[in-house]
Amino acid sequence: MEQITERDEAMVQWLGVVRLADVEAVRWALGAFARASEPLSLRRAQLWVARMTAIGWLDRSRPTYRDGSIVWATRLAIGKPPPRLFRQTTRHEVSVATVSARYLAQGFTWRRDRQPAGHREHHADGVASRDGIVELIEVELTPKSWQRYQKIVTNHRYRLVHENVDRVAYFCTADAHRAITREADRRLVRTEPPRLVSYPCFDARGIWIGPNLDPGDHAVQLAAAPHLDGPADWDMSAGTRV
Repeated sequence: MEQITERDEAMVQWLGVVRLADVEAVRWALGAFARASEPLSLRRAQLWVARMTAIGWLDRSRPTYRDGSIVWATRLAIGKPPPRLFRQTTRHEVSVATVSARYLAQGFTWRRDRQPAGHREHHADGVASRDGIVELIEVELTPKSWQRYQKIVTNHRYRLVHENVDRVAYFCTADAHRAITREADRRLVRTEPPRLVSYPCFDARGIWIGPNLDPGDHAVQLAAAPHLDGPADWDMSAGTRV
């Protein structure tokens, strides 16, 4: 009989939250649950995936639109049906797992955001907590319209003031980074250290291309955003996407 460790159980529970992950995220999460601040080797991650797949706790696939495999926890392991791999949001979900695993390596816990109470509230991609610090995490691979960002950033501002949220951190493509930092500069007070930061670290495919986050240091430096003159430029940056 295969011996199940506490780390195995923690990994499967994490996959139950993020739903989909690539092997690179698995490397980081395995390292985090081994109390390391660095990812395990690719070989060890692959062996872990193979072992969990053999006992029916994981399943995996290699969609043609990705360079590597995607894994998820099975119904046997978490009681949830398998995710659909060809949804429009799959690339986004895998990228969220990429960020989540790196936060785990910094000693944070990770959970889903609460469900919005109404249509004016925004649902973040995740909530990271450590030593009383609470961060709302957003992954942005495609710029939204400036009108959408107005509503989202307004909701972030409310939660920063009223819900004991310490910071909102965006992990973006370069285009999305320019869009969100522009709106944050317009709608958030900048007289104190930035409480909404944006970090350009993904390419258009949703692959992490940024540097590793510093172990034990939750601060992400706000990169300089190219200047956009106004809403007309926002429309060009965001296109017709909403």
